[in-house]
Amino acid sequence: MKEKRAVKGAVYHILVFMFGLIMIYPLVWMVMSSFKPTSTIFQTAGSLIPETFTFENYVNGWKGFAKVTFAVFFKNSLFISAAATIGTVMSSAVAAYGFARFKFRGKKLLFSAMLLSMMLPAQVLMIPQYLWYQKLGWVGSYMPLIVPYFFAIQGFFVYLMSNFISGIPRDLDEAAKIDGCSYAAVFTKIILPLIKPALVTGGIFSFMWRWDDFLSALLYVNKSARYLVSLALKLFCDPGSSSDYGAMFAMASLSILPSVLIFIFFQRYLVEGISTSGLKG
Repeated sequence: MKEKRAVKGAVYHILVFMFGLIMIYPLVWMVMSSFKPTSTIFQTAGSLIPETFTFENYVNGWKGFAKVTFAVFFKNSLFISAAATIGTVMSSAVAAYGFARFKFRGKKLLFSAMLLSMMLPAQVLMIPQYLWYQKLGWVGSYMPLIVPYFFAIQGFFVYLMSNFISGIPRDLDEAAKIDGCSYAAVFTKIILPLIKPALVTGGIFSFMWRWDDFLSALLYVNKSARYLVSLALKLFCDPGSSSDYGAMFAMASLSILPSVLIFIFFQRYLVEGISTSGLKG
């Protein structure tokens, strides 16, 4: 029996390892191709390791376009991602606290509507949102990319935090109220510290989604100096002239670093936030 389990375990790990290699190979190919001369990238596409390593693609890519360096695009993406993430985490935590701890008329209806909104494709809301933001005069600015996230529009995070808060014993709330804490004080001093894993999980996912967002930036940002990284990468491919694929691969390789670093440093909170649903009383 032990030998069969060992064989099954070995086969399972080998299959998972091979599947992982298949999944990660395109990413590794892109990173390694960024060190190849642009003229030889597709000529040596079958070779993963470059014959000669060069950093010319990184130098050319970092220069940017029209006197706007790629550092500006990174700064823009970092600002948008950080601001939207802060708004998402704060508003989702407040909304989740209301759903988990308060009884009010229409609570089930609102919660059901929130769950239904998670099933709607973003493309369905694209046109009405654009018309609304256009009337507000927000098109061409960062407002559509930041302000909506301060109103708990990401139902997934509200649902995640609501489940986490529901698992926290209400006795803690009652004890705090006896000591004179208001609802706001209970939320800030009791609930928030206990849902830290869920907050970090929401922050990680929100940051990654905003950092990789291409369609929203394409719709609402119309000045090259305000472009985000996801939109600036498109500028390397010009159908009307030559395309600098080497510089594009180089900047794309740099653009994945923030998400990778955040995942590495906050992996413990991410796993804890997903695998648990709060304290059990």
